[in-house]
Amino acid sequence: MLALLEAIKPQILFSPPEAKAFDYVLGFTCSNDVSARTFQSITTQWSFSKGLDGSCPLGRVLVTKDAIPDPQALDIKAIYNGVTVQDGNTKDMIFNIAKQISYLSQGTTIEAGTIFLTGTPAGIGFIRNSRVVLEDGDDIRVWIEKIGTLVNKVRYEEW
Repeated sequence: MLALLEAIKPQILFSPPEAKAFDYVLGFTCSNDVSARTFQSITTQWSFSKGLDGSCPLGRVLVTKDAIPDPQALDIKAIYNGVTVQDGNTKDMIFNIAKQISYLSQGTTIEAGTIFLTGTPAGIGFIRNSRVVLEDGDDIRVWIEKIGTLVNKVRYEEW
């Protein structure tokens, strides 16, 4: 449910070494990487369940990289109806941000304005012992140190 993201500067990026990956980053913001579990469970391709209209709120601010000298040292939380359900730090990501940018751009040209969702702390609702499933009217907040809080009210639509 949480994501740190980078918006690539207005240039085309193709396969930079990790040491130069941040040269192309414009800044960072919060995202709520929502999954429609109903659709996720009927296919092996998870991206479908994450690509529905309105399923990836971003923002509201873009913090430039000069304000965040080390994006691999930020506390990050998800707060569900007032209860912290995820609490971690970007240093615990499986792959650091520079590695993700370098790796993903090896076979794909990354256009200006591309957004990378880079990870979430442990504790997603789907795998908790007491599953957390978002319901209509719920309040979900994503907080990232030095960036701020993204607040979303869940609205459920029948399919």
